[in-house]
Amino acid sequence: MVHQHSSQARLSPSSDTEDMVMLLAPRLAHFAGVARTEHVTRAAQELQVPQSTLSRAMVRLEQDLGVDLFARHGRTLSLTPAGRTFLASVEPALAEIGRAAEEVRADADPATGKVAFGFLHTMGAETVPGLLQAFRVDHPRIRFSLVQNYGEAMLEKLRAGELDLCLTSPVPDAPGLVARRLDEQKLRLVVPADHRLAGRRRIRLAEAAEETFVTLEPGYGLRRITDHLCEEAGFRPRTAFEGEETETLRGLVAAGLGVALLPPPTVPRPGVVELAITGQRAVREIGVAWLEDRPDTPPVAAFKKFLLSRRGSLLPD
Repeated sequence: MVHQHSSQARLSPSSDTEDMVMLLAPRLAHFAGVARTEHVTRAAQELQVPQSTLSRAMVRLEQDLGVDLFARHGRTLSLTPAGRTFLASVEPALAEIGRAAEEVRADADPATGKVAFGFLHTMGAETVPGLLQAFRVDHPRIRFSLVQNYGEAMLEKLRAGELDLCLTSPVPDAPGLVARRLDEQKLRLVVPADHRLAGRRRIRLAEAAEETFVTLEPGYGLRRITDHLCEEAGFRPRTAFEGEETETLRGLVAAGLGVALLPPPTVPRPGVVELAITGQRAVREIGVAWLEDRPDTPPVAAFKKFLLSRRGSLLPD
């Protein structure tokens, strides 16, 4: 038995629905206007479209749906039961579209718009609040949606359109992203206060080759930097604990559970000693990243310009 295949592929149910939405969407506001006035002439005046255009649009709408939405009485109309059912869904949909349009306009407003800004956990206590305070001197009403996370997670949110800008480390070099280096932090070897090295002020990292390390989890930028610096010093760190916060790691060090490579703390932490590292460039670079070819709203452009103006002075001494 031979089966003859149609030359035109059959649309899936989802494709049918999408096609219907594309067909109906431009006419929904016209339908709601006619349904509200129950008079084509008055609706045409309110909607500022020719009466003939509006009449044809309603006829085509009914043809596309395959149901009568109006009962016609000369120049006046009344909704059929099907028309009332349709209107009950159309009006909330139009209201939601209106709210969405107002929201995106508000977010793009130069004076009161919104910036979705991501940054590392280690920058949340002091650096970012200081940045926002300085920026709002000249832009007091711009709003921020703030996201704290580790670097890779923020870059994923950036690619997904959930963030406008993010401060991250290392400075990313990836397709589709633009990144600019802003500053750097010297990393220190943090040891317990009663550690054999605690009396030192500086150290070569190779001297810690036999130590147990506490580190951030894989995927964190600082973890990659730690692994790289230890490899550069000639060893692979023996890791006892992995965490998500640098201050948690400092607490583990203070408890005598290992040593760690960390940026300076916001406030001094008792129970630990922080040693400068010599013999290699032990730093983490901080940069700002955004999506390539994505147009900025005025508030995002203003904050990006502000961040770039802080090159070399982003971080506190």
